[in-house]
Amino acid sequence: MGFRRRFIIGLLWRVALLLLTAFAFVYLLTIEGLGAARVLAGFLFIGATAGLWRYIQRTNVELARFVEAVRFGDLSQNFTHLNEGSGFSEFGDALDQGIKQLREERHRLSDDNRFFEAVLDDAPTPLLTIDFSGRVDLANKAARRLLTQHNGVRIEDFREYGDAFVACLDESPPGRPRLVPIMIDGVPQTAIVRTALVNRLLGTVKAVAVQPIQGELNAAEIAAQSDLIRVLTHEIMNSMTPVTSLAQSAAALMIAADKGDNPDISDARTAVERLARRAEGVMHFVESYRQISRTPNVCRRRFELHPWARELEALFVASGDSEGVDFQVLVLLDQPVIEVDPDLMCQVLINLLRNGADAARGHSDRPAVTLRFSSSPSGRVQIDVSDNGPGVPETLAQDIFLPFFTTKATGTGVGLSLARQVVLAHQGSITLLKSEIGGALFRIVV
Repeated sequence: MGFRRRFIIGLLWRVALLLLTAFAFVYLLTIEGLGAARVLAGFLFIGATAGLWRYIQRTNVELARFVEAVRFGDLSQNFTHLNEGSGFSEFGDALDQGIKQLREERHRLSDDNRFFEAVLDDAPTPLLTIDFSGRVDLANKAARRLLTQHNGVRIEDFREYGDAFVACLDESPPGRPRLVPIMIDGVPQTAIVRTALVNRLLGTVKAVAVQPIQGELNAAEIAAQSDLIRVLTHEIMNSMTPVTSLAQSAAALMIAADKGDNPDISDARTAVERLARRAEGVMHFVESYRQISRTPNVCRRRFELHPWARELEALFVASGDSEGVDFQVLVLLDQPVIEVDPDLMCQVLINLLRNGADAARGHSDRPAVTLRFSSSPSGRVQIDVSDNGPGVPETLAQDIFLPFFTTKATGTGVGLSLARQVVLAHQGSITLLKSEIGGALFRIVV
């Protein structure tokens, strides 16, 4: 209201001045001999006209400048008019407040965008985006850490991770999660893939979340196996303990009763002694499996790899298992350091080396075993134990890590199951592949 009142007052006196100068100019035209006065009156009329025009146009000019500033994103303009009167200071203040509010809104939106970008980039779930042209972008750090093996931005370029993963990127319907096999670091894993459609100005974009869950599946499987083994061993031990005790007591009684003059008593003594020995064997067998039900206590630490590799070599050679076997240790890391529990991982690797040596000796004229340390595509440490033995048949490849499963006549089926537990306790993976020299290759990534 203040601006309107002062604007009208300013407009009225400028109109009055214009009319007065016009009247004076016309009046002086009727009087002879006043040329100078007519010229002066004419200039005053022109000046009053220009002043009125400028006064009226000032609002339009300021509004146009405001609109142009908003249009081109220049929010640094100032519209304050100090000491100009006629309400233009209030008008300028109103425009300045509008510019200030736009600046604050821009800063708020910018802060929100930075926040959402940071949340997206640091989200723990790997995210990909696929635009209408089929271009695939890794949208956050988790995706860039997970998917490191491909080159290119087309869906077909992601075939390094398996045909099923490519088909899922190309055809997966939105809103329906799928379990998809995916190859990471050369190791087959399982991932949950979810897809959603996001509308943008340039078109619809497909957002894909890839969550590897192999670690969770392995942990659940091992927990179920441990629970089953714990229950079975407990029940068997409870049942076998009195049987073993009675068999030993019966054997002692039969020894005392056997004087050598009665063949029936001698036969009974032999049978009872065998029963006692077998009962003790069953108890020892069950006791050996109880360790599978105990979760390994991992004490990880970071240390130099070369001295540890030499220690592994010395332990394997000293055990006698390397006799007659061409054994090699290769460390192919730019930064030869590793972060594991050295004692537990040493136990795992020595067991794998022994298995490899046994398989190679029984199959090849020149048995060979190799322990190789290298870097995986994702930057983790990759440990390969390979041999030139007969390998593991594909029909058994999924069973060798199960408790109690063994292909050896004298095996217990504990070693590989324990090895898997130790590796998984390191948040790593262990898988069976085919060796380049013809036998089995056990690959550990930690």
